[in-house]
Amino acid sequence: MSEISMPTTQTPHRTPLKRVSQGSLFALSRSGAYPDAPHGLGFLEPAMSEFVDETEALQNNVEGMMNLSNSLAKFNESFASWLYVMNMNALTVDWLQAPSNASFIMAKRRAEKDALDAMEALQAKKREVEAAAAAVADRTAMTDITDIETTFADNSATNTSAQTSKSASAPKKKPGKPKLSAKEKKERSLEIERIISCLPLEFRGSDPNLRRSMETVIEGLLNAVPQGVKLIDLIKPPDLIQARVNKCLIALVNRKVVRKDNSTGTVLYHWVGIP
Repeated sequence: MSEISMPTTQTPHRTPLKRVSQGSLFALSRSGAYPDAPHGLGFLEPAMSEFVDETEALQNNVEGMMNLSNSLAKFNESFASWLYVMNMNALTVDWLQAPSNASFIMAKRRAEKDALDAMEALQAKKREVEAAAAAVADRTAMTDITDIETTFADNSATNTSAQTSKSASAPKKKPGKPKLSAKEKKERSLEIERIISCLPLEFRGSDPNLRRSMETVIEGLLNAVPQGVKLIDLIKPPDLIQARVNKCLIALVNRKVVRKDNSTGTVLYHWVGIP
């Protein structure tokens, strides 16, 4: 009969219990080596006193560190302000590019040059305006002459026989100016003076010859009321040439003292006067 083998049981591994430390509180309180050791929790009193002292020392150190941090922050702010002030001082006081006496002299010369350039530009513009006005005057004069020539050609084509029959007879004299009394002459002189005072400066006395020409043109226009007058009828060389008459008429038309009318095919200037 076979022998039945019984299974062997293995004892589980167990961590051995740690023996009480020789320096434990209990051993310390029960140790015979320290007969004066306090019994129970009395030994905690000196340890806690020491812990409180160390805690207070730690608190004092932390407060000292905080004070040091605040002092460093104040120092940093003050030092940064000082650096900023030094930088601003370098930009304002120690400015190497500050204007000197030579700079002011150069600025004065530059201002004088700019004034001369502006004066030259103004004179050039004035010359351009005068040239444009002269060109307009020449075009107006040429237009008037063309209209006169056209009207003359039409009249000569229709009145050829009449001119042939009258060629033997003596030429008729143009009617002279209407004679004015002393009072009428004075009133007309005052009227002409009032009209000239409303015209540009060059007609008011800066150029005496131009003023006399304007007076003659105005008198011719007043004598031709109300039928109007042609430009060619106002020309009286050598003093009153066509360009000067045209200039005077342009000034009067611009001032609306005279009205220009070409509705009949011939350019006529009608006196309107100043209201």
